[in-house]
Formats: sequence, structure tokens, C-alpha cells
Amino acid sequence: MELETNRLKLRSWRESDFKIFADYFADEESAKYVGGRKTPEEAWRLMAAYIGHYQLKGYSYMAVEEKFSKALVGSVGLWKSQPWPELELGYWLLNEMRGKGYATEAAARDYAFNTLKTKTLVSYIDQENERSKRLAERLGAVHEGDIQLLDFGPHRVYRYASNQPA
Repeated sequence: MELETNRLKLRSWRESDFKIFADYFADEESAKYVGGRKTPEEAWRLMAAYIGHYQLKGYSYMAVEEKFSKALVGSVGLWKSQPWPELELGYWLLNEMRGKGYATEAAARDYAFNTLKTKTLVSYIDQENERSKRLAERLGAVHEGDIQLLDFGPHRVYRYASNQPA
């Protein structure tokens, strides 16, 4: 799953991304809505899980970089592990990369529907994560209900319709 937009490239994770990845997950505020703060070892295992998910499924939470500068922007992608309820569109951006429209531009919604031919796509969003709710709505998702998301706690389910333009 390598995707490109005008400004961005979604690509596989590299070992050279690890310091930025680990720093993001070491910060309590940054990691609050994406599984919480992680030690460097936990961050390493999470990055390896992203890579392993890609090897097993052909998609995952991918690294997003600016095409021109090659700077890491964050992560956008799709997730469906064995216990995960449905295919999820997920995203997180480095603090300094927010507010530039990158998450909207990088969203893999159309890839999920047009290439993977999925019938359903959701984003599971922590009930307090207002920024993520607004992004899901900009991408055409509608709040459908709430669930207890495994051991991640209560989350809002935002559902995407396959016939809506991103």
C-alpha cells in the first residue's frame, strides 16, 4: 500500500523513522488517543506491529511523509487485526504537522473502498478527541454509536459511506 497525493507519500516504516516515532509515543499528550504513552521498547514493538500487519494484510498504519522535504508527517492507514471489530481508518500526526490539511489529504478512505473493496469502514475515536471527530466528519463519516473497544475503553464509531467523495 504505497499511496501518493500532491504533497504526501504513504510508505512503509523505516528504522530511520524510529526516533521520531518513539518521541511521539513518549509524549503523554501526543499519544493520549492512540493507545497512550509508550516506552522506547513498547514503541519499537508497536512500529514492528504496524510493519507486521502490513505483511499479513497488505495494508496498515503507514508512515506519511512530505514528498518535497521527506519530513515525517505522522501515520495514516487501515487496521483490522483478528479481534478488531471492523476495518478502521486511523490517523495521527506529529504536532508540528497539524493544521496543514495533511490528515484529510492522506486519508486512505478511497483506497479501502475502491482497491480493497471493503463494504464497511469506520474510525474508532475516543469520546474526548474532538480534533479526530472533526476530521472524520470532514471525510464524510457519521457518528453511528458508541462501543467498548477491546481494552481501549469507550469509543465513538464514525462510519464512512462508500459513495461519498473524500
